[in-house]
Amino acid sequence: MSIHATARLALLASAFISLFALGAAAQQPANVPAAPAALPPGSPLIGRPADSPAAAKLAPVAPPPIASAADKLPTAKLKLPPGFNIEVYAAGMANARTLREGDKGTVFVGSRLVDKVYAVINKDGKRSVKVLASGLYRPNGLAFKDGTLYIAELSKISKIDKVEDVLENPPKPSVIYDDLPKDEAHGWKFIGIGPDNKLYVPVGQPGNNVLHDDAHGQIRRINLDGSGAEVVVRGMRNSVGFDWNPETKQMYFTDNGRDWVSETVPEDELNRDSKDGENFGAPYCLQGNILDPEFGWGKSCADYTAPVALLGAHTAALGMRFYTGKMFPAAYKNAIFIARHGSWNKSQKLGGDVVVAKLNKDGTVKSVEPFLTGFLDNNNYLGRPVDVLPLKDGSLLVSDDWNGAIYRITYGKPKVAGQ
Repeated sequence: MSIHATARLALLASAFISLFALGAAAQQPANVPAAPAALPPGSPLIGRPADSPAAAKLAPVAPPPIASAADKLPTAKLKLPPGFNIEVYAAGMANARTLREGDKGTVFVGSRLVDKVYAVINKDGKRSVKVLASGLYRPNGLAFKDGTLYIAELSKISKIDKVEDVLENPPKPSVIYDDLPKDEAHGWKFIGIGPDNKLYVPVGQPGNNVLHDDAHGQIRRINLDGSGAEVVVRGMRNSVGFDWNPETKQMYFTDNGRDWVSETVPEDELNRDSKDGENFGAPYCLQGNILDPEFGWGKSCADYTAPVALLGAHTAALGMRFYTGKMFPAAYKNAIFIARHGSWNKSQKLGGDVVVAKLNKDGTVKSVEPFLTGFLDNNNYLGRPVDVLPLKDGSLLVSDDWNGAIYRITYGKPKVAGQ
């Protein structure tokens, strides 16, 4: 074949390929944004369907940059069962999240998107807010025991001893444990101290849905001085809330399901850890009964511990506490209040509320019922609950990182000024 003939064939082939490419492009759905060239590791957008205009509209919802003023909070739109009342407990704390109460009534407040831990101080019948610590990195997790406040940042845990005695001039937190990954995805921590007087800290998966190493997808238990770390739970995707059943002493924890399977599955989970070493299935089994479409091949959900309740698809179930107070009706005794931050990867959002899980005597879940609603209005957020905290007086606090506020829920006839 001559050089000229070869060249003509090459040109024809090039033209054919170009026409094929144009034809294929013409068949693509309209108005679908081009996939980004590269997403950072752990980005929540990894796995988003590239050929779906509806999915292309879904992305994490950024909160307002500053806290709302107390008189701008949506309390008038919030709804509770008959007999319950809600009021603003404290405001002006940007990104207010995890809540803990001190021995002397101070309420400590963690954050995730700012660098601060706050203290809500109750003194002489008055309430004030101050910054307890700043310059921290994602100080979401807090725990309190015997006068000491423990603070969990992205990759370390610190403490402030006798914290309520030094509120006016607090020292810099001292590090007790720093053997934690530095992944941003699911890197913020929720911590708690169990009935065994040990500190529990989760380490989430380093992305939406990944086959991770042995340092992720778990809950660890450590001594209060940071020593003796051990893994007690595996197969956990991302837990931002746990507490212990006051009767059985078993740990229950919320776990957020993966994204981008569909808008209706998987549901978030409420899990019960009945013995050390249990595996709850992530990333192989979803919500206890669905094999993961990527990693479930050759696996069986029967090999993992199933959740005790499902909490809705993509509702972002976060903070949870058992209610042991005496103010609320008997039906709420030892029930679990759960804050659902609310979905971002659903066309019609779900969550943005507080639900209550009532248990049977054997610790299984009898029902999951709405409790505090109204934060989600016309598919937009008026607020986003993060954590719940029963106070010593039996009332219940709810944090809202969207508005930077804390609400207080009571039961009974509301008090009227001057009476």
